[in-house]
Amino acid sequence: MNKLNLFRVAGFVWLAFSLPAGAQQLNVLTPKEVSEGWELLFDGKSMDKWRCYKLDKVQGWTIEDDAIKALGLPGGKGGDIMTRETYKDFELYLEWKVGQESNSGIFFHVVEGPEYGTVYMTGPEYQLLDDVGFPESDGKHDSGANYDVHPPRFGQVKTLDQWNTAKIVVKGAHVEHWLNDRKVVEYEMWTPEWYEMKKNSKWNDAEGYGKYKEGSIALQDHGGTTMFRNIKIRKL
Repeated sequence: MNKLNLFRVAGFVWLAFSLPAGAQQLNVLTPKEVSEGWELLFDGKSMDKWRCYKLDKVQGWTIEDDAIKALGLPGGKGGDIMTRETYKDFELYLEWKVGQESNSGIFFHVVEGPEYGTVYMTGPEYQLLDDVGFPESDGKHDSGANYDVHPPRFGQVKTLDQWNTAKIVVKGAHVEHWLNDRKVVEYEMWTPEWYEMKKNSKWNDAEGYGKYKEGSIALQDHGGTTMFRNIKIRKL
């Protein structure tokens, strides 16, 4: 073990004994996670690993209570944020909660280009929603869905004052969505079935949707209040 990793482990041990019993450590990695290749995308203090889509800065978002928070500007004018680094095969984990009647999403393989105006023109979306506030949702728009394509198998979003967990696993064409420790969506991209489902969704005319095999992770500003914390990723 090199000196840097030794100091990291020593720091984790110190934190474990200095925190009150039962207290959750926010925005940190355990020694096991470090050894498994996990990387924090947010440390609770800085958004240096993020920028707005097609900008080199973050606007319309703030840090509050150890979480990234969308300010909820009308019409999502704050802008979607995306990671500065790109990812191909990965496992992403984060905690999230939305405000009343709020709507957001997590995107992957997001690519910028003059022909693309938004993150959803290229990146498939893990839907985040106040499911109770949108009872008319048809399933394909519920939390955990592959937005407008695959509905989640289970509906189990927590009350608005509680944090939910989300996990996305991408390995080649294989994609998994996990919501609160349950796998709710699983599909294979670029298969005849996938192209047929895309054709029957709002992405029929979006030529770049799901096209790319590597890109950024993005978080959506849809005009409502959304918060994210404990955001971590590892390449597979």
